[in-house]
Amino acid sequence: QSSVLNEDFEALLRIFCIQSNICFESRGYFKQTTNLLLSCVFPVALDDDKIVGGYECQAHSQPHQVSLNSGYHFCGGSLVNENWVVSAAHCYKSRVEVRLGEHDIYRNEGTEQFISSSRVIRHPNYNSWNIDNDIMLIKLSKPATLNSYVQPVALPTSCAPAGTMCRVSGWGNTMSSVSGDQLQCLEIPILSTRDCENSYPGMITDAMFCAGYLEGGKDSCQGDSGGPVVCNGQLQGVVSWGYGCAERDHPGVYAKVNLKKQH
Repeated sequence: QSSVLNEDFEALLRIFCIQSNICFESRGYFKQTTNLLLSCVFPVALDDDKIVGGYECQAHSQPHQVSLNSGYHFCGGSLVNENWVVSAAHCYKSRVEVRLGEHDIYRNEGTEQFISSSRVIRHPNYNSWNIDNDIMLIKLSKPATLNSYVQPVALPTSCAPAGTMCRVSGWGNTMSSVSGDQLQCLEIPILSTRDCENSYPGMITDAMFCAGYLEGGKDSCQGDSGGPVVCNGQLQGVVSWGYGCAERDHPGVYAKVNLKKQH
């Protein structure tokens, strides 16, 4: 419920309560905290997730999508109300300009709003070693003006099950080497916990899920990090990490956005 994200800072931090709010497919992760020996997960070359195999979104059809800018586009994000944006913790910078109402990020379309951040908050349990709890909140220095080009996305009321088709969007690489000027979209299915864990043995935590195609060819890509995964109109995740882009047996990994206990 978007009303959860209000001016009360303590209430807003509820978006960080992932450990107690987990649900995904039939695993029932909400019942207990998985006590994996995460310190034993060996470091690997993780690439910021990226969109390959998608298409140009209809202009301004994703009015919740924002670009995080620090002199250049470096990550995506999602407007969740007029004051707050959700992105990925690995996109953290102490100051950032949030660009809303964009479609072509290299052209002035007359629809944009550029608003600086007043506060950037990483999940208190974010782990840069294994990219766990890869969620970040950005407080805007002034409220966004809501219109047909700038609109918040709804927060999830329940977890989307495996097989649900979702849309991921961003301005990241379209072929692993070329950045896109126009916002790109891609429809991807949420994968089962088993497929996710088989793709990344020992690396998937309760705060992550996989989505995409095991055969490869379609995926989010570098520059899309922090961007939205929207399923049935609700923000279920943010683009987090993966091996390369659109590689076989290595789907994208996304950080879960869960606000309330499901059971």
